[in-house]
Amino acid sequence: MSATTRETPGKLQLLELLAAIGIAQWRDFAAAAARYGLTSTQAKVLAQLDGPLPMRGLATLLVCDASNVTGIVDRLEARELVRREPDAADRRVKNVVATDAGREIIRRVREEMQATHSALDTLTPAERATLHTLLDRLRPTLEHHA
Repeated sequence: MSATTRETPGKLQLLELLAAIGIAQWRDFAAAAARYGLTSTQAKVLAQLDGPLPMRGLATLLVCDASNVTGIVDRLEARELVRREPDAADRRVKNVVATDAGREIIRRVREEMQATHSALDTLTPAERATLHTLLDRLRPTLEHHA
């Protein structure tokens, strides 16, 4: 095999690389969240709230019991980062909604993820576009099976 020929990485190699990147990104996210007095799980909740989300839906996303979500949301609500609202279709369902303050904090957390930003800065604009295309293609399948 010549020096210019590269073997196509196997699925296991790709999985290991994705896992390593995911772990590093999660640590960076948790460190940035901690600077705002948030646990990584509280920040993850804020990051999921693009719109109203039922408490049970949050539990599913966090892969935990609904009772755990109640405590997390209680603490975020005490800081006025989220609020609970009754669902318009079913008043028994409580939706969690990010407040303006909650949306601002999660924006700052993402902005301050220095390790992740530094890693992405090593890519050219064309490489970032290619990476975006590839990750965007993987995302629906992975989210569907989650």
